[in-house]
Amino acid sequence: MAINTDKNSYTIIFAVAMVVVVGSILAGISSVLKPNITANKITEKQQNILFAMGISDTEDPNEFVPAEKAQELFDKYVGDEQYIITGNSAKKTTDAFNIEVKKENDKVKQDPNYDRKMPLFIGKKDGQEFYVVPMRGNGLWDAIWGYVSLDKEFKTVKGAFFDHKGETPGLGANIKEAYFRDDFIGENILDAAGNYKGITVKKGNGDPKNVRKDDNAVDAMAGATITGDGVTAMVKKGIKMYQPYFETLKK
Repeated sequence: MAINTDKNSYTIIFAVAMVVVVGSILAGISSVLKPNITANKITEKQQNILFAMGISDTEDPNEFVPAEKAQELFDKYVGDEQYIITGNSAKKTTDAFNIEVKKENDKVKQDPNYDRKMPLFIGKKDGQEFYVVPMRGNGLWDAIWGYVSLDKEFKTVKGAFFDHKGETPGLGANIKEAYFRDDFIGENILDAAGNYKGITVKKGNGDPKNVRKDDNAVDAMAGATITGDGVTAMVKKGIKMYQPYFETLKK
């Protein structure tokens, strides 16, 4: 008996069958690839943290450490010096690596009384300590994020890494470029009186070569005002949340 393919019921049954088949295939592929995706995310995070510390496998400080060396170098320079900060207290635990800033931000939005968990990574290189703070914010079109490392006095930026999900190529997407992020290196986050002020991405800063390091500002990117404002808000808020804990370390 021939099947009447012109009937609406056939079309509906066929469509449902295709959805089930394709969905099953995609679910299977996702399941197979999940371990690799997870491993890649871990490697990328290690690379970003090391980058913020100025660690490179080549003479070019703008190069990431190779993926195959990320774990080895992370263990060497950071190791178990990982902490979960809540308010002005800290817990040393490698679980800090698994804390996702985005999820913590979402939990706070859902419950303002939620006790935010903030990861902190302390690296050591050439006798210097680097306090690496992960952060996340909003650009013009979508999420932006980064890692900023501070000196042991919690006053000066030692390195920075920024990335984005969907900023405009050639404009806001330039937060990834060396000429922008390198301006943060050496910049003070405290004012002359020693109070926390953060760093502002400032249009018309009058310091295009970023010679001044005590003005709490870096020069803005041309044509990317909103993305720059997003970086300003992200950096100021991101570091400020750690200030209560940093103050305890100064005593």
